[in-house]
Amino acid sequence: MDYVRLGRAGVRVSRLCLGTAFRGYWNGHTEEATAIRTVETAIGLGCNFIDCANYYYQGRCEDLLGKAIKGKREDLVVTTKVWSPIGEGPNDQGLSRFAIMREIERSLKRLQTDYIDIYLLHNWDPNTELDETLKAFDDLVRQGKVRYVGACNFTAAQTVEALWTADRGGLDPFFVLQNQYNILQRWGIEPEILPICKQHGMGMMTYSPLAVGLLTGRFRRGQTPPAASAWTAGDRFDAALDEKSDQIIQRLFDIGQAQNKTPAQVAIAWILANDDVTAPIIGPDRPEHVEEVFGALEVKFSAEELQALDELSQWQPLTRTH
Repeated sequence: MDYVRLGRAGVRVSRLCLGTAFRGYWNGHTEEATAIRTVETAIGLGCNFIDCANYYYQGRCEDLLGKAIKGKREDLVVTTKVWSPIGEGPNDQGLSRFAIMREIERSLKRLQTDYIDIYLLHNWDPNTELDETLKAFDDLVRQGKVRYVGACNFTAAQTVEALWTADRGGLDPFFVLQNQYNILQRWGIEPEILPICKQHGMGMMTYSPLAVGLLTGRFRRGQTPPAASAWTAGDRFDAALDEKSDQIIQRLFDIGQAQNKTPAQVAIAWILANDDVTAPIIGPDRPEHVEEVFGALEVKFSAEELQALDELSQWQPLTRTH
């Protein structure tokens, strides 16, 4: 396992980050013991970077993660998040000081820890002044309950506003962003977000590296998607898996075949080949899935293969009409 700095921060994290939404457990396909073994398997393979959120399964994923990392906590870099609705009350969501201060205590209790390594805003809150949110985060850093702060799903403009607000107020700035990114969806962060991260020394965590399963190779254009998948036949599936996307998947097959690797492993390796990305977040449900995904670390690209993938999947800037 390779380890890299989290942006300008001195902490070093594994190139693969374990996501712990535990969707298999959430959907009733696996049990708690399997979820715990999944985390233990990833740690055993050198993963020290683990992502979670208070929203996942209404806190139960934090509970599970707390059990899984007991006795191993000091060597791990753990994230969790705040913003999402966690109840029906008027303050059960958002980024007010009230919500943040309450939710950090709940997350700490569920995770069985005294501190969160990276505390993330799960999304932008249009109903709370940014000053209030960032001051609350800064207080948590000063109290020792949080070590680094960051945000998920922020646009470039929102990120710059947050950096400016923190700088103006002398507050702890973002050290990391987390956004969606894969070979089928490059336009979300490549034009602006990645350059901003590089300019300001922020790390970049990326989620959905397999495009909700489309890059596993189980889905091909013109075929009926598997019944148990998140996709159903129809306009949504056809739009997501257009002719260009299917060509990309075929190229992943071709590259993987020469190295005895799966399209999924090649798709994750493509992200790993981007030095501007700190770590893609993977979401295996079983220990054997961890071992399969970690095979992406062994994929080697030639310059020609990377160029071909880049040309085939390049994002197109929006054209303006007058």
